[in-house]
Amino acid sequence: MQLVRQKHKRTARPHRTVSAVLVALMIGAVASGCADGADEGAGSPPEPAAGQPGAAAGKAPAAAEAEARRLKRELAARVAVARKWGLAKVPLTAPAPPAVKPRITTRKGFEVEGGETLPPVFTTVPTKERIVFLTMDDGAEKDPELLRMMTELKIPYSAFLSDYVVSDDYGYFKDMQERGVTLNNHTLNHRYLPGLSKEEQRREICGEQDKIQKHFGKRPTLLRPPYGNYNGDTLRVARSCGIKAVPLWAAEAFPDHMEWREWDQDLHPGDIILTHFRGEEDWKGSMADMIRRVMKTVTDKGYAVARLEDYV
Repeated sequence: MQLVRQKHKRTARPHRTVSAVLVALMIGAVASGCADGADEGAGSPPEPAAGQPGAAAGKAPAAAEAEARRLKRELAARVAVARKWGLAKVPLTAPAPPAVKPRITTRKGFEVEGGETLPPVFTTVPTKERIVFLTMDDGAEKDPELLRMMTELKIPYSAFLSDYVVSDDYGYFKDMQERGVTLNNHTLNHRYLPGLSKEEQRREICGEQDKIQKHFGKRPTLLRPPYGNYNGDTLRVARSCGIKAVPLWAAEAFPDHMEWREWDQDLHPGDIILTHFRGEEDWKGSMADMIRRVMKTVTDKGYAVARLEDYV
């Protein structure tokens, strides 16, 4: 994307026009330097995505100059936040979500018999935009630093909760929800669903639906089965208690590395990234370390993180 350049007529105060244009050009240069992956550290913020505010054509010179100053302040603030949280580059901004969500279908090889009317199972959302989706499973680690970090960086993510590790602190996830995170279903006790009877699966899936509705006021429409394992009963039970889709993942993030599901070991438009609520007891690092790792990977590859529920 490129910032819209203001074309001005000559006025009695030409220095205002020149100032506005110079500021806009400076901001555009800084933004494009980061978007191009120039190794300028956190001093190179990204260019705003489509739909972001800018100096629109037709504005008066004074208004354009004010808009340029506002944009400059916004970019500087993003640089400062990235530096604060130890990011080498400012995260790229996702484009506005589509007016109509894409049609999601089950990935080839992930089908179950008679599954045409069941919730689709997928690892990637169909889109041509250079975006990916960040999702976090279970809820074992309740790190307040994660909430602050993601809020300040404005990185969207989705949570898939299991009640057996969430129930000791519903307040943490209520806080998360109030910050704009959607709380989805990861079953009551994180059991291997294909090894359970249909009624046992119903207790695990629909029981978690009830728990999330009771404590957070909204019934989920997305389910991630534990370990990514499911069968036809899983999808039929899920549909019966309000699940519309079953997002799995194409890559998994850890504090010290990424693991890839695809043959080319790379990201693709619409890929879903999995990680977990874990801390230093389980990982070689904190949740903030994990975010630094995944955002370095995503940003270096020219992707932005978008909100999954805007597309599914």
